[in-house]
Amino acid sequence: MRLAHREGWDKRETDRQLRGALFERAILGRPKVSPAVTQLHPAAETIFKDSYLVDFLNLPVGHSEQELQTAIIMNLKRFLLELGRDFAFVGEQYALQVGGQDFRLDLLFYHRELQCLTAIELKVDEFKPEYLGKLEFYLEALYRDVRKSHENPSIGVLLCASKDSEVVEYALSRAASPALIAEYQTRLPDRETLQRKLHEFYELAKPSSRTAKGASLRRRRF
Repeated sequence: MRLAHREGWDKRETDRQLRGALFERAILGRPKVSPAVTQLHPAAETIFKDSYLVDFLNLPVGHSEQELQTAIIMNLKRFLLELGRDFAFVGEQYALQVGGQDFRLDLLFYHRELQCLTAIELKVDEFKPEYLGKLEFYLEALYRDVRKSHENPSIGVLLCASKDSEVVEYALSRAASPALIAEYQTRLPDRETLQRKLHEFYELAKPSSRTAKGASLRRRRF
């Protein structure tokens, strides 16, 4: 409810987020970010998500990156709601020229609170470490040639159909640029499975909570 208030959602969007198990997904899946994100944009971990629900895109099974991008542009208002407050759209297939070559960035946004450009690269398969190198190249080009003097370094988001958490951790651990890996979901998640995992999460957290409380009481006695 606090998030709904912060984001300014109406009743319809709040209901969609509840049905999409946003609470469970947010607790169970923290965004996977590079060390540079933590250093340069400490607030980013509360702004970005580990997974984005894009059921409103009505994508066919086995869709292409072009189909994904086109669907996002056609449903840009709803995609911005899913991204979160303070995101502003800059452009699609954003042109970057480095040396004598032309490159195209899938989607470019600006975040008002973080005061930085946000580059989103789309992948319709599972995350691969080599994808990160291309994103970092785009971030360097944005930093040198596009960023305004008063703006912070850009953040890059690899939005993939799926990801292996351990592969993501390895890939991001030595990444020099502010980047994060997230996945998009085209269907509502299995609510029962998420709730079961959330229950397990809280059950695992209970012993450590009791231990910490007991330690605090012992310190008071001494």
